[in-house]
Amino acid sequence: MTHSLPIRVYYEDTDLGQVVYYANYLRFIERGRSEWLRACGVDQGALLAQSGAAFVVRRIEADYLRPARFDDLLDVVTVLRSAAGSRIELDQCVRRAGTELFTARVLLVCVDVALMRPRRLPPAVAAALGN
Repeated sequence: MTHSLPIRVYYEDTDLGQVVYYANYLRFIERGRSEWLRACGVDQGALLAQSGAAFVVRRIEADYLRPARFDDLLDVVTVLRSAAGSRIELDQCVRRAGTELFTARVLLVCVDVALMRPRRLPPAVAAALGN
């Protein structure tokens, strides 16, 4: 499933030159992942409350291609690459009018929050992701 989240660049997202500060792309793709999971039918709050499971970022490989600027309307696109065991791998990008500005490959791991140890994806999550 491909998911797209529109995001407007606000002044608080930029540096003195009104260019998006590099770390804010990570915030943008975090929002994209949260909304992608919601669109897949995964309620992260209920998942944590019912099973003690949550997703943590294990690795991100990011490329900054072009700058986004104050007041740009961006799309954060999230695409599932794979989901197996305790891992979910995603491709994410930030686009402006179809032009890629930022790309990332993200590895998430499902963890037992009490132990902070990896655990298999709960069956309902695996089913929601098509596994």
